[in-house]
Amino acid sequence: MLDNIFDYIHFNFRIEAPIVLLILIFLEAVLSADNAIALAAIAQGLEDKALEREALNIGLVFAYVLRIILLFTATWVLKFWQFELLGAAYLLWLVFQHFTSSEDNQTEKHEPRFRSLWQAIPVIAFTDLAFSLDSVATAIAVSQDWWLVFIGTTIGIVTLRFMAGLFIEWLDIFDNLENAGYITVAFVGIRLLLKVVNDSLVPPDWLIISAIALILAWGFSHRTAPNLVPEKASEHPEEAGIRDSGAGVEK
Repeated sequence: MLDNIFDYIHFNFRIEAPIVLLILIFLEAVLSADNAIALAAIAQGLEDKALEREALNIGLVFAYVLRIILLFTATWVLKFWQFELLGAAYLLWLVFQHFTSSEDNQTEKHEPRFRSLWQAIPVIAFTDLAFSLDSVATAIAVSQDWWLVFIGTTIGIVTLRFMAGLFIEWLDIFDNLENAGYITVAFVGIRLLLKVVNDSLVPPDWLIISAIALILAWGFSHRTAPNLVPEKASEHPEEAGIRDSGAGVEK
């Protein structure tokens, strides 16, 4: 989604490296919301809150490695439209899988999709990689200094983890947020597909960003009723046992 931003502001790529780095960090923070909510929604496919956070931590380590590999091979990767087609197909498959999965009758939320931590981790890593296909060309265009792009990528992953952690908490609070996250995934998948078919069909960046902002606003528009908030396993199961035993004593 960053393809035309620098054209709009007539950016001079020869300015000082710290300014380039600040711009990279700013863009990562502003434009990674759709990626963050997608990864948070995927992690929520685990039943346990502690496992959700662990999946994000480990998944983003693998995602970081894949991003670095993509950056160093981008010149070669971008020559083949098949990579973007695979990325689009993968993201659209995730969306299809989400909206066709069963829902909990009480909370109307989609039921957990992963039986173990290691089922979720590859999905998180490859989803981030598919999102990265949409912006890798611009990341390289910002600076030809690989060390600068490397630092920007590192900070981007840290920012993404922080934002995904926030979205994991919000997903239990707002009814529509999970579906909103997957709709933004569909937007990115369709964008990649249009780039493969005909680059001129791709909507302008401002339109895509505005649409995603509206979808996220809808995602935050309705809170889950307190008695319908799904209860997931605690980070410390022994604490739950202590509370249960305490309740038994009171009885």
